[in-house]
Amino acid sequence: MRQKLISASYKMISNKNLARIAGFCYLIVITTGLFSEVFVRQTLRVSNNALITAHNIQNNEMLFRWGFVTDLINFVVGLPTILIIYYLFKQTNKLLLQLAVTFVIIQTAIIGVNLLNQISPLLLLSNDTYLNTLQPDQLATLSLLSLNIQIQGYAIGLVFFGFYCIIVGYVIYKSNFIPKLFGVLYAITGLCYLVNSFTMFLSKGFQNPLFIYLAIPIFIGELSLCLWLLIKGIDTSKIVEK
Repeated sequence: MRQKLISASYKMISNKNLARIAGFCYLIVITTGLFSEVFVRQTLRVSNNALITAHNIQNNEMLFRWGFVTDLINFVVGLPTILIIYYLFKQTNKLLLQLAVTFVIIQTAIIGVNLLNQISPLLLLSNDTYLNTLQPDQLATLSLLSLNIQIQGYAIGLVFFGFYCIIVGYVIYKSNFIPKLFGVLYAITGLCYLVNSFTMFLSKGFQNPLFIYLAIPIFIGELSLCLWLLIKGIDTSKIVEK
């Protein structure tokens, strides 16, 4: 009996440590995502001016390269985060979490391939001899086009991530491992991702006036779950089978 209690206690501690690892990885995902989006893409890209965008990239080439590298880190670190969350909550609803993991794998594949559009401007603006047949303004236009395609590809990937967040939020809400509020916030995060992407797809010129309003609940939902896992971990001693 004592041995079973020790084993159960060890398992609980192990799960808490796993949750904290997931929280730490999630913090890296959030940090790298913010850096790439806010401090690189939004800083260097000027939506209606290809020449200024090209000039910004050429004058801040290392920053642009770091934006690409941090995006890669984002997706590499994101995968163990997803798998740990699956492992920790699968006792609540394994089938739903398997569906969620499928969504996030598709999302990672789409955005991973889409990163080719993000790095294309460096190739187009590299001054290699095979590009001499094109004028500087044409190369700048092609560079901005690549970045615009990258934005749309990212939005497509976030549709799948939105469904992932909704499913995981529901599973968290149904479990007793962490407060239900975090499940609600995470599901709202997923809904905001869906609204954000479809608003962009359906708007003329792919403009998205709702982004600034949707970014706040998205940030709150992801960061709150991240910090809870990192600081508190989870308690799997109360299992709710669904």
